[in-house]
Amino acid sequence: MDSKGYFRSDDKFAAVKVARAISDIMAMTGFKYGGSVKQRPVVVMCIGTDRSTGDSLGPLVGDMLVKRKMPGVHVFGTLDYPVHARNLEETVLKAEELYSDPYIIAVDASLGILEHVGCISVGKGPIKPGAGLKKELPAVGNMHITGVVNTGGFMDFLVLQSTRLSVVMKMADIIARGLHIAFNEYSNLSYQSTLYTAQLN
Repeated sequence: MDSKGYFRSDDKFAAVKVARAISDIMAMTGFKYGGSVKQRPVVVMCIGTDRSTGDSLGPLVGDMLVKRKMPGVHVFGTLDYPVHARNLEETVLKAEELYSDPYIIAVDASLGILEHVGCISVGKGPIKPGAGLKKELPAVGNMHITGVVNTGGFMDFLVLQSTRLSVVMKMADIIARGLHIAFNEYSNLSYQSTLYTAQLN
């Protein structure tokens, strides 16, 4: 993780580093998952659409997550049932109605500077989906995970349309694996962090 908080998708330990960041942020916000602690339901809100390559990061992560068994983790947003600008607000309300006091993790694609393309960022608090495309959408998430799919600043809609699928797929895989480690193996995460830290040194 560099000083700006980005994880490179070409790092072979990227999924573990993303998992560690997720775990750290949950701990900072007082969230507990599994073990003897009463579980708070987790909602992973995967935002985007399959109609645009660059904007398909969220739905791809959603598809990967639904194939993994993560008790207490509920996924919204897949390739078949995407969460996008038109249904985002109602989907968030639905999640809050279905699950009591859910901890929402928002996953979305973003545009950035050239050196951050292919990087993943994990942070506290909500994101504002569609901000780069000048769309007024509600802020979503107790925490967020974003992947920089391409450069921004000019003709962003066309940039998203022309994004390479290989870049998006690689980041989606890392994000899904990172979430899987952080949740399905949460009780062993501190041990794994020690193990991987030893391997990195």
